Amino acid sequence: MTSPASTDSVPPQLSAGPRPAPGPAADEGLARRLRALACTAPLHDLDARKANLAGEYSVYGMAEVALAAIDLVTLNMDFDTGADHEQIVARLIPRIAAQAPHRPTAEHERVARWVLENLINVGSVDRGFRAVYGTFAPDGTYVRRDYDFKLIEEVPGPGGTVYLRTTDEAVNVLVGALDTDVTSAQIAAEVKLEVLINRGRLADAQLAAEQARYRTVQYSETLRRALDATRRNVRAVDWLSAVPDMIAEALDHVAERYRHENAILTNIRKARDETEDPEHKRRAAELVDIVKDCIRRHTQLQSRLLEAGPLFRAEQDRQAFATPATTSGTDLYGHLLAPVLPLPLEQAIRVTDAFFGRGTGLRTPVSVRIADLVDILLTPPVEREHLGAEMPEPDLIATPDDSRFSEEQLAAAMELLDLPADAPRRLSGLLAEARRTGDPDLAYLVALLAVHAASPAVGTAYRQGEQKLLFAVDDGTELDDPEFGGADLIVGTALLDAAGMAADRTEAA
Repeated sequence: MTSPASTDSVPPQLSAGPRPAPGPAADEGLARRLRALACTAPLHDLDARKANLAGEYSVYGMAEVALAAIDLVTLNMDFDTGADHEQIVARLIPRIAAQAPHRPTAEHERVARWVLENLINVGSVDRGFRAVYGTFAPDGTYVRRDYDFKLIEEVPGPGGTVYLRTTDEAVNVLVGALDTDVTSAQIAAEVKLEVLINRGRLADAQLAAEQARYRTVQYSETLRRALDATRRNVRAVDWLSAVPDMIAEALDHVAERYRHENAILTNIRKARDETEDPEHKRRAAELVDIVKDCIRRHTQLQSRLLEAGPLFRAEQDRQAFATPATTSGTDLYGHLLAPVLPLPLEQAIRVTDAFFGRGTGLRTPVSVRIADLVDILLTPPVEREHLGAEMPEPDLIATPDDSRFSEEQLAAAMELLDLPADAPRRLSGLLAEARRTGDPDLAYLVALLAVHAASPAVGTAYRQGEQKLLFAVDDGTELDDPEFGGADLIVGTALLDAAGMAADRTEAA
């Protein structure tokens, strides 16, 4: 039997030396997959640790609840604020209750809070997760690296509130990718969305639309972090090349997405109106809401991109010309604690009350010196262009006319509803007369105008100087019609006080 140290039966190419390390591309791909597994590990750990809870919690799918929580936080956070903690818990409870409907609501709430706290990682010092993975150095040696990440983090808000925000790693867990270029992923997701809509696969298109929305949130997070770092220290952010290039690329990205999403929205509405399947109509309606939310987020991102340059210049001025602190700090032990300890209680209280009344709070008092005042007054102002940088001309595209009714149909309907002031008519008679014209859609338009006239805008018509106004009244008579239900409205025309309107306009003038 050959000993383990023998190489007689080993091929020369294997015994010549250690195998070379994989190439950089292969090793980077392996590292990405290892980081992807690390991001999902806290979710799997929830199901492994649910047995430690006091009670029987094996019926709950904790990883499913965690994904739902990440989804809710991602879609409820905005550019400047995040998601409310209690609101996320309230929205998680119905999903948890569906897994165990016979359990009490207090238990469902406890599961929601437990999952959310574990995603924040409340028990750790920095509230983050750490994973260890290995990679190869350029010289072929194996190196272990630490990968620190967070899934949901707590950020301060206005008025002392605390919001929840998801990180890039959490968004990548949602869409099933890691370290993906945001711009290319967004374009690919929207092209895939358009293809799926054109093929009528609305269920798959909804998933693609949700992934495109997650990428939009991730793009906004990249800009928000750059602006927050600028507010803290303008020198920590590369405003010479990196951030201006990112802003220019982001503006081009937003312009392309506007064109693409408006075309997608037109196709979805067309698919919604033409299909007869109720499930397809519901899917198409949900898709319309998702794409509208994408357009809203892109509009918000564009406004923040246009404000980034002025914010940088303002922060640069504020931080560059801020008066440096020249006073020394207070020695709490030598200046306060040591002299106060020997004093009687009634004398010590006066000292401590004065210290805490003036030494704590959101804003410390500023010590004004003559030297500081002279420096501020003699510093020459920075010359700037009065009107700022030249704004680019917007590239406007015409919105396609997707209205159901034409101008000719509207004119025919208004002619039918041009009733004498003393001769109102029933809606059923107007519908029958509209059908006799041979236009099948005219009856729908007449019914729509009549229902709209049930609550007429009298004040608006009065201010605009209208001579008459269409109105509809329900007297309790039921509508007997093969296509419409409800009340058989009395439709008529009311004359407005033209003299009173002229007098009001004269007084206003």
